[in-house]
Amino acid sequence: MNKSRLEAFSDGVIAIIITIMVLEMKVPHGSDWEAVKPLWPVLLSYVLSFIYVGIYWNNHHHLLHAVHKINGSVLWPNLHLLFWLSLLPFATGWMGENHFAPLPVAVYGGILVMAALAWALLQRTLTCIPGNNTALARALGKDWKGKLSPVVYTASIVLAFVHVGLSLAGYALVALLWLIPDRRIEKHLNPAE
Repeated sequence: MNKSRLEAFSDGVIAIIITIMVLEMKVPHGSDWEAVKPLWPVLLSYVLSFIYVGIYWNNHHHLLHAVHKINGSVLWPNLHLLFWLSLLPFATGWMGENHFAPLPVAVYGGILVMAALAWALLQRTLTCIPGNNTALARALGKDWKGKLSPVVYTASIVLAFVHVGLSLAGYALVALLWLIPDRRIEKHLNPAE
């Protein structure tokens, strides 16, 4: 099975996800800053989601670059990840349109938890394929960010009903952790660097 086809399909789905998110944003009625002010929750939720989709796209690219081969067992875990990512436009719009009300913020976190678990399943499936397991498992290491992320997301879901600002801070914190370049895979692919 050719991994470039899987990567091209995934890239296409991720591009569509970003397109849907931006098309859901409404143009302000007016040409001054006062017209934009009521839209700040929509813009903020879009920025957060765009960052998350970008992180998944970047890591997906590196992950597939690190594997030597794929087989049919990878297709469903990959679709599982794309399914959860495809729900981000819905949660992003709901959260922004309702000015970060507790339930939409919690649902957003639930989607982030499921995407993180789907990501872990995809990684595990790829490491189980003969020829990938040694180098990829070594490159992924203990994956502390991958283990910490669902914990922070889950805490942030609960916090959404206590203090929405703390919940959003948890989501932003995880995004910041992943924005810091993760060189684990690149180090094992290019040991001279």
